[in-house]
Amino acid sequence: MLGLMGIFCFVFFHGNDFYHYHPVLVTNLNPRGQMTDLLYTEKDLVTSLKDYIRAEESKLEQVKTWAQKLDVLSATATQDPEGFLGHPVNAFKLMKRLNTEWGELESLVLKDMSDGFISNLTIQRQHFPNDDDQTGAAKALMRLQDTYRLDTQTISTGELPGTNTDVTMSPMTVEDCFELGKIAYSDADYYHTELWMEQALKQLDGGEESTVDMVTILDYLSYSIYQQGELERALDYTKRLLKLDSAHQRANGNLKYFEYQLAKQKKVEAEEGLKEKEEREREKREVSEKKGRPADYLPERRKYEQLCRGEGIKMTPRRQSRMFCRYSDNNRHPLYVLGPVKQEDEWDRPRIIRYHDILSNSEIEKVKELAKPRLRRATVHDPQTGKLTTAHYRVSKSAWLTAYEDPVVDKINQRIEDITGLNVKTAEELQVANYGVGGQYEPHFDFGPFVFTLSSLLQMSDVPSGGATVFTDVGAAVWPKKGSAVFWYNLFASGEGDYSTRHAACPVLVGNKWVSNKWIHERGQEFRRRCTLDESD
Repeated sequence: MLGLMGIFCFVFFHGNDFYHYHPVLVTNLNPRGQMTDLLYTEKDLVTSLKDYIRAEESKLEQVKTWAQKLDVLSATATQDPEGFLGHPVNAFKLMKRLNTEWGELESLVLKDMSDGFISNLTIQRQHFPNDDDQTGAAKALMRLQDTYRLDTQTISTGELPGTNTDVTMSPMTVEDCFELGKIAYSDADYYHTELWMEQALKQLDGGEESTVDMVTILDYLSYSIYQQGELERALDYTKRLLKLDSAHQRANGNLKYFEYQLAKQKKVEAEEGLKEKEEREREKREVSEKKGRPADYLPERRKYEQLCRGEGIKMTPRRQSRMFCRYSDNNRHPLYVLGPVKQEDEWDRPRIIRYHDILSNSEIEKVKELAKPRLRRATVHDPQTGKLTTAHYRVSKSAWLTAYEDPVVDKINQRIEDITGLNVKTAEELQVANYGVGGQYEPHFDFGPFVFTLSSLLQMSDVPSGGATVFTDVGAAVWPKKGSAVFWYNLFASGEGDYSTRHAACPVLVGNKWVSNKWIHERGQEFRRRCTLDESD
């Protein structure tokens, strides 16, 4: 048995158309006049018919171009769906296409009778993402941007750390960047509004064609910058807007207001003394440092994000020298005497151990096959209502598998018992979790009073970038490695919680993170992990 006390957590990482209508003129007929008028009427009808044909051809050409583009994209994407959707920009653009662009195509096709396509689209549309899904994908991109300190250009081009060069990724368009800015604006998140409106403007200035006009972008940009207290920059963008549209009512009003506020600010600055200037500069620095932070930003979040980036890991060379890799027979367990398992020390306090090659590829695929039809948004316990609910700080999908459902699940449970030496009969069922684009679980504890002695994290996938499990109190980070299992105790032998085990799942930057969790209860371990009041055990 592992020489650890407390709860043990085991985790496996697993076009605009144009159509003229020509009215037919009816007159009192005479032989020549009638025939002449009919000739001109017919000529008008032919002209009208040609206009209609051109409009239909234009429309069909738009549909054809769209179909060809999507045919190539979907053919590439379906060759490696998880790899394709593992790129956050691909996931966002999929949400945007299905929620917005397919709707625009539907409107275009509806201008003519196309019953087969429309009926099929109507049937399939019930499965499309909605506005909330598109907004969620956008916020996931911004979450990744903040956590991994990515600039908008890097995200827009898709050149993210860990990106597979074999995965097709179309760059973000002006419309895509503008959409992100609008979503941030709707949440009064003026920091991200500024970043993404500036990126949209940069791409427009670079010559990219767009249906979004520069005046609209400048309008959002100047206001978001003003809301962050930067009057001079807000004024500059407002002046640029008015050069393009001098009659813009709101911009003209803002121009006068910004100029008045700026003059007032400069007057105050000119009259203040040295002490007041120093105080004002200090306040400016504080505002600048806090720029982009949400209202509920806590110091722990800074630690969490640092660790997710691989920064601030607190392992001294001396402590590192006491960390080893070894072959373990788990105290001469019959199963492992002839075939010992690969054991690696990940951390010393709290002790975190990784076992390599615990799950085979076939077992991983079977677990995923069983879990996929049942995956639902993961929930947390609400202490106020006592009910399970979704939460913004836990973004993943999960499913629970029982031992009797498939021999593979039973074998995995038994393997956990053999490795840990703990009784899994009183443990939670095997939880399978999938963290997609931006998927995360912010800092939390696994334990409650005398429950969840051990946490077991079975890793069912490699993650090209992001997705670490970090321990914010001690500065530890454990990275996903397919087929391995990571264990740590959450409770001391006394039954008291070990607060150094506070941990979090970092957002996945590139890739798809699959894990299985097995939480082993304190109950049932009375003769396997004897109680002691000595917390140093």
